[in-house]
Amino acid sequence: MSFIFNRLALMLSIAALCCAYKAPAAEKKDEPFRPQPAARYPHQSQGKVTVGIDAFSTAEKAKTAFGKLDPNRHGVLPVLVVIDNGGAKALRAGSLKLEYIGPDGSRVAATPAADVKYLSGTRRPNVMTGPTGRPKVLRKKNPLNAWEIEGRAFAARMIPPGESASGFFYFETRHLPGSRLYLTGLEEADTGTPLFYFEVPFE
Repeated sequence: MSFIFNRLALMLSIAALCCAYKAPAAEKKDEPFRPQPAARYPHQSQGKVTVGIDAFSTAEKAKTAFGKLDPNRHGVLPVLVVIDNGGAKALRAGSLKLEYIGPDGSRVAATPAADVKYLSGTRRPNVMTGPTGRPKVLRKKNPLNAWEIEGRAFAARMIPPGESASGFFYFETRHLPGSRLYLTGLEEADTGTPLFYFEVPFE
């Protein structure tokens, strides 16, 4: 009988140790990218519509949205655009046009997200001699051909009342102090009446 009690005591002790043991905390994963409301960024409002912008011009900042890819290293500036529609009417955003205006007044139109992967594709591929003596072309993968470019791009075509839309636009330029973003093409969905343009300084 004492053998049974001793064995039972041993099992209870093991169970208590297992309960007391805490597995090491799982390694914290990167937080998903979530834009802030438009008014948290440099912004401009017309009535109850607010446009906020943010240039992702540093490697540290780009990492939060694009992971290992830093588009700036390849001559592409990603600009986050957030549109908050606080009005009572839906807005059409399918015809947005954006320009990056430099401090000297120079203008750079946004490159469609689907075309960004081709921006550095004109470089000549490396060529080496193959085993047969014929030239062998070594093609390097374009780092801009990454899902994040199109996956994080601004894609909303309609912004219902009380809702927001956000995403990136891409410009072949480097970010300069004193620059601003010029946005046109927002319309009231029911009447087609265009909203006045937005011209938002980055700082």
